[in-house]
Amino acid sequence: MYTGNELRDMFLKYFEARGHRILPSASLIPKDDPTLLLTVAGMVPFKPYFQRRVEPPFPRATTAQKCVRTPDLEVVGKTARHHTYFEMLGNFSFGDYFKNEAIPWAWEYITEVLKIPVEKLWVTIYPEDTEAKQIWIEKAGVKAERIIGDPENFWAAGPTGPCGPCSEIYVDLGEARGCGKPDCGAGSCECDRFLEIWNLVFMQYNRDEAGVLTPLPKQNIDTGMGLERIASVMQGVETNFDTDLFRPIIDHVATLGGIRYKDNLKNDQALKVVADHVRAVSFMLADGIRPNNEGRGYVLRRILRRAIRYAKLLGIDKPFLESVFQIIQRDYVQAYPELKENENFILNHLRLEEKNFQATLEQGTQMLQEKVKEIIKQGETVLTGQDAFYIYETYGFPVELTEEILEEQGLSIDVESYKTAAQEHRLRAKEHSQQMRAVAESPELMEKAKRLGATPFIGYEQISAVTQIEGLFVDGKEMQDAGEGEEVLVFLSKTPFYAESGGQVSDIGLLKTSRAEARVLDVKKGVTGTMYHRVQVVTGVLHVGETVEAEINNFERQATTRHHSATHLLQAALRSVLGEHVQQAGSLVTPERLRFDFTHFSPLTPDGLRVVEGLINEAVLKNMSVEATEMSLTEARSTGATALFGEKYGETVRVVRMGMFSQELCGGTHVKGTGEIGLVKILSEGGIGAGLRRIEAVAGLEALAYLRALDEQVMEVAQILKAQPTDVGKRVNGLVSQVKDLEREIVQLQGKLGRNEAEGLLKRIVEIEGIRVIAAQVHVPDMEGLRQMADLLRGKLQTGVIVLGSVSEGKVNLVTVVTPTGLSGLHAGQIIKEVAKITGGSGGGRPDMAQAGGKDPSKLGEAIDRVPALLQKFLKK
Repeated sequence: MYTGNELRDMFLKYFEARGHRILPSASLIPKDDPTLLLTVAGMVPFKPYFQRRVEPPFPRATTAQKCVRTPDLEVVGKTARHHTYFEMLGNFSFGDYFKNEAIPWAWEYITEVLKIPVEKLWVTIYPEDTEAKQIWIEKAGVKAERIIGDPENFWAAGPTGPCGPCSEIYVDLGEARGCGKPDCGAGSCECDRFLEIWNLVFMQYNRDEAGVLTPLPKQNIDTGMGLERIASVMQGVETNFDTDLFRPIIDHVATLGGIRYKDNLKNDQALKVVADHVRAVSFMLADGIRPNNEGRGYVLRRILRRAIRYAKLLGIDKPFLESVFQIIQRDYVQAYPELKENENFILNHLRLEEKNFQATLEQGTQMLQEKVKEIIKQGETVLTGQDAFYIYETYGFPVELTEEILEEQGLSIDVESYKTAAQEHRLRAKEHSQQMRAVAESPELMEKAKRLGATPFIGYEQISAVTQIEGLFVDGKEMQDAGEGEEVLVFLSKTPFYAESGGQVSDIGLLKTSRAEARVLDVKKGVTGTMYHRVQVVTGVLHVGETVEAEINNFERQATTRHHSATHLLQAALRSVLGEHVQQAGSLVTPERLRFDFTHFSPLTPDGLRVVEGLINEAVLKNMSVEATEMSLTEARSTGATALFGEKYGETVRVVRMGMFSQELCGGTHVKGTGEIGLVKILSEGGIGAGLRRIEAVAGLEALAYLRALDEQVMEVAQILKAQPTDVGKRVNGLVSQVKDLEREIVQLQGKLGRNEAEGLLKRIVEIEGIRVIAAQVHVPDMEGLRQMADLLRGKLQTGVIVLGSVSEGKVNLVTVVTPTGLSGLHAGQIIKEVAKITGGSGGGRPDMAQAGGKDPSKLGEAIDRVPALLQKFLKK
């Protein structure tokens, strides 16, 4: 039996021996492909070669490509072979070999290397691809009766472009895995009997807009074999989840949940979801994707939160992602070293997301339970879509979890009104950016911008100017005037306002006439070089053709300028300290701060940061002259000016020089001398992705404000401690040490008190229907203390039911234990659910142990008193 790692290596080495270059997997972030959020197939990194946008540097390649797909997210765990993350093994030809080689190699690999019996294999082809059929029969030696025509076997990247027929190899897993239908067969049935293991795509045509197919001058090969699928075949297991690619992860999660895999169908599904999702999240984080609320970051967050949600269904309430990641890292790091190289980045995000989502679950659950109370009180059974969306929008509480919680209580969501509420929210969110969106969408506005051409920018020399309104647009429609309260796009004949560019935010300010005034909110530059001023009319009316005074907010401009010039000094200092490999990877320059992203492979040490900060401030004190000069791109590069990596520049560029310290291509605004920047203080440095670091800093008055705030905090602490500011650190260390000693003493005393209280409870055992029961309110500091007492009592009681409650920080904590598991059909999760209801709370858990929370401490005594009656009710069922 081959392991997953062995199968990956075997495939790559097989094709390496046949002239293919083995390439490492590309990132899950597609390069230069705005059409995709994530890498979804093995061929994605090679699209420029297949489309001949870039000349391939080699004729053949083979890869094991990391892929993520989410359209089938909801069915993961329910089927044998759906995943979010998977590995696609592939061999590729860029105009080199074609069907005559690809088909025999595939058959040889399957039958002679993997030794899958020929009688288990089937091949599907595109019915009109007679060439492929002939090669399958004559060169590969496949019997004609095992080749099936399938009209679906035609691949295309889109409605136009490269396309072609494909052949698929299926393995018959046996009648026992089938549906039993008479027409069940390879390519024609969705049951689990016939498993597609390899798809060979023959890119031989180009399809034009009329749908006409024209043979490509250079034909390509793109094949894909799912590693998880072939592993399930070679390891002789029923599903991909039973392979060694998943089983260690599943077993670890099962241990965390105190359950066993394949004991319970519902638990098995949850185990598969958690294993699949944490694996996907680990690889996405390893490639530098960060959780957020848009794009691929949202996809990551959704998968991650779904993993946490399903873990809770397994009774896993404590942080678990880190330990699961360690299993994944152990088993995959040999093939994917980024799992180790970016370990800190991965773990930091896993911990933070897990902590934040836990808070989300608690707050959202509390809010949902309040809504549930209202529904039940009114005699209703459906939560309105508006309420469900409010809980989602306020707490980020997933609607899927809301549905599950409601379903447990015999309730449901009005799905249609939820969709309506979500759509209304999206429309409201779009309104804010509607003016800027019109720039890209309004033909009328674009035509106007084309006629006007580039707006002359005079803001390097002037902070105000008398200019003329050339156009006014509202929602993409040209207007002749705009009145008080309206938000409008304004074209000016010339402008002192800097348009957002190169990481520097735009200027803000005013447009004024004798009878009107408007606030300039931001400025963008269109593709024609025309400046779009988004303004709000404060008083009066603006008219097309009217002369206006355009005046920037100079206080904000100066603050932004100081931060931009400081950014140049920062990059120069980093290159000096860390090396010439440092390249700018992004920046943000605002009046309040600067953010600088750069390429580097390890964190800066505190000493390294001090050196960088020192170099910057030395350059400031030298008050070096800052000069901006326009020159040709060739000349700029010959002078050694630093350019932004990957940026495309025109023939003429602007070079900003700061003495002999810094020289960069830049179109932003800058100080006249470095002395104007003032103090520069670095606030933070950290990693944001593989090989990417980020520094945030403040300069000038913002740096002064930051230091003043720190000083005030130190003085405040010194006053509290009745110490000199210079002694604060020493005094705090002493207090921390003292607190730790006291905490240890408290823990010891609490343990002693808990044991004494437990001994007392053992004397208060009652019997209900022959079952020994302890039900009591106890005094412990938190849920952990409650669980410890329950464990202590379980050891003493051995057989029976324990229900304990306590009050901590104004909230009710509850724990139920049934020992041994399944005693008289009792279920700890069901018992505690009923007890918690009395205190205005909810909860659940495993059959042997469950915990819950409540909101009304005054009801705890009543809840404990009602335990005997509740148990009798359960025992009668």
